Amino acid sequence: MAGRLNLFQAMMLRWRGLHPYTGVHVVRVPMRLERDRLETGIRGVLERRGLTGFELSPARRTYRYGGGASATEVATLPGGSDPSDVLARAIESALNTAFPAAGRIDPFRFFAVDAGDAFHLGLAYDHFIAAADSIVALLAEIVEGYAGAPAAAPGPGGALDRYPPTYWRLFLRHPVKLARGLAHLPAMAASCRRSFRPPTAGGGGRHNGFAAFRVDPPGFRAMRRAAAAWGVTLNDLFMALLLASLAPLAEARERAPRRRELGIASIMNIRGDYQPGAQRTFGQFLGAMRVSHPVPRGATLEAIARDVHAETERVKRGKLYLPGLLALGATGLVWPLLSDDRRDRFFPKNYPVWAGLTTLNVNLLWTRAAERFPGIEYLRAGSTGPLAPFVFAITTVGEVLHVGISYRSAAVPREAVDGVAAEFVRKISALSTCAPGQGS
Repeated sequence: MAGRLNLFQAMMLRWRGLHPYTGVHVVRVPMRLERDRLETGIRGVLERRGLTGFELSPARRTYRYGGGASATEVATLPGGSDPSDVLARAIESALNTAFPAAGRIDPFRFFAVDAGDAFHLGLAYDHFIAAADSIVALLAEIVEGYAGAPAAAPGPGGALDRYPPTYWRLFLRHPVKLARGLAHLPAMAASCRRSFRPPTAGGGGRHNGFAAFRVDPPGFRAMRRAAAAWGVTLNDLFMALLLASLAPLAEARERAPRRRELGIASIMNIRGDYQPGAQRTFGQFLGAMRVSHPVPRGATLEAIARDVHAETERVKRGKLYLPGLLALGATGLVWPLLSDDRRDRFFPKNYPVWAGLTTLNVNLLWTRAAERFPGIEYLRAGSTGPLAPFVFAITTVGEVLHVGISYRSAAVPREAVDGVAAEFVRKISALSTCAPGQGS
């Protein structure tokens, strides 16, 4: 049996033709590293779940898992006096290391940073094969097995379902909402014409840098209180924080005659539109929603978050992400006609987005993580591709947020990235001192 790539996966493969398009997950395991035992466990999980013998045919837009023995190895790195620095460099290297373009390939690469009484287990994967929820389930089973416990996810049994349906089934299930979404396209195009274009760096400047920070429990609790008081979701608040933190980098928009708004995109997991849970299907069901906002000087975080919420609710209620998926397919018709330099500029010109946001709550997918492994940490990163100069990967585990930032270093200097991260943290800290309803 062979699976067919969906529209989002096919677009990822096009981006991958310009630069590695890789996802990276890292979990801190509070146990000593035994490489041989870890490799044996990983191979057993991959073989049992049917995730070996992978073959890709981009021309046919098909893939299959042929099975067989796994030869996976774990690259180990000494953590030294600062494991976090070694880990950041390992993640950046993984983001910029290509997977083979086609044929028989191994879409998984594992690495470990030894920190003495603990280690950081990293998994870099060819991003088109799976969404983050599937990777959490895979890493959970590996870590639980290493700790000698029965797997909490994806549960007992053999091979997973590795060939999820494409989006055409979704379109057929929601024809009315698809039609209404198509009618919304002129409004989306108008929003893009109002949006300030992000910086680009063509000519081969596609290297991804990486930075990270964390938000400790007091800050995270303050975020949850603010979101509840303002009647918005945590994802809405994340988007508002991102808009407000990026605004200083785009001050020139305030003098622009027409393009005065700032656009960002939030990745959506639409698996629930097909079937619940991540336990039995390994793959991806992704969509995206774009929000644009003028972020005027003096605007409170509360006001921005409420505006974002109004837009995201409209998108989710009307499934307005559906025509966006069709647009990805239409882009595929144009893509072969463009040079690499024009491909780099295609999205900033026609679909201006300064940052992509991807959020993940590990607590919902790996329910025993905090109980089994006190002090567990989980960090993610994703390649930027030609869509945006930034990608923010926000991950919740326990009561801690870990934020991984990937950025196109030829388009955005590191000091600008550090400034955005500092502003993000400052605004979260301000929430702790605000009374409900005051904003920030």
